[in-house]
This record gives sequence, C-alpha cells and structure tokens, in this order.
Amino acid sequence: MPSLDETTRDRVGSVLGRIPSGLFVLTARHEDRRQGMLVSWVQQVCFDPPMVSVAVCKGRSIMPLISESARFGLCQLPEGERIIMRKFAGRNDPHEDPFLGFPMNKDTVTDVPILDRVLGFMECEVACHMDVDGDHDLFVGKVVGGNLWDGEPHIHLRDNGFKY
Repeated sequence: MPSLDETTRDRVGSVLGRIPSGLFVLTARHEDRRQGMLVSWVQQVCFDPPMVSVAVCKGRSIMPLISESARFGLCQLPEGERIIMRKFAGRNDPHEDPFLGFPMNKDTVTDVPILDRVLGFMECEVACHMDVDGDHDLFVGKVVGGNLWDGEPHIHLRDNGFKY
C-alpha cells in the first residue's frame, strides 16, 4: 500500500485525532504479576454478548499477561483524574507492581486488578486477539462484570491522530 503524501497525512491526522475516546487503565494479572497501562482506544464491539475492543501498542509488558490469563480489565477514568493518569501513562517496570499504594476494588468476578477510585470498570475474558499489520494489537473481550459510579468520563481528543 502506498504511503500518504504529506498533505494527505496532515488531513487524515486531523480527522483521526477528532475521534473521541475515553481514558482507561487497562489491567491484567497472571499468577503473581500485575500490570496496568493507560489506553484510549477502547470501543464497544457487540451488544449480545457484550464485547469491547482495546488496542495495545506492540511490545508492552501487559500483553503476555493478557494472553496467558485470557482476561483483562478496563478502569474508566473520570474527568479531572490526574494521579492515576500520571502513574499509568508511562512505561511501567514489568517487574514492579504498579498498583501498590492504590485502593483496589474487591467486588469483582475475575482476578484482574480493578482500581477503586474510577468512574467505572469492565472485567473481560479474551474472545479474540488480532496481531494486525501495524504498531498495535487488538484484543476483543467479552464483558463478564463491571460497575459504574456517578461522574463524567474523561474524553480524549488529539490535534493529530498520528501523535499521542
């Protein structure tokens, strides 16, 4: 496939950046290891059964935990949440537990880590993992648990869809 010329790339980047998305902490656990990372490419896929997709940058340390456990969680961040966002926005040390010091939700149906001070959460069982020809992989999960509390979601827009 031919690459985009500079003018077309700028136009496409502007359109892609205007696709609204929420901010979530993607979580996973396998055996005694827990990981989490900030994600924004989350989308509902099905009504019945309820399913969502999440795009994860290739090479992130959370990917093997999702693949090996066949589960993941999504914690939706409320508007104005800064502490959780800062903690999970960068690359975490794969040997450290990023959830230490954060209150965790104990009212869950799976063993994925769920942060306590979020707008809502979903617990998912992996239905499909796609290794797409690009810089991200796609996980589709069947939603098996979740909850929502009062508040407004953090809505994320970018000026350019080719930049974080």
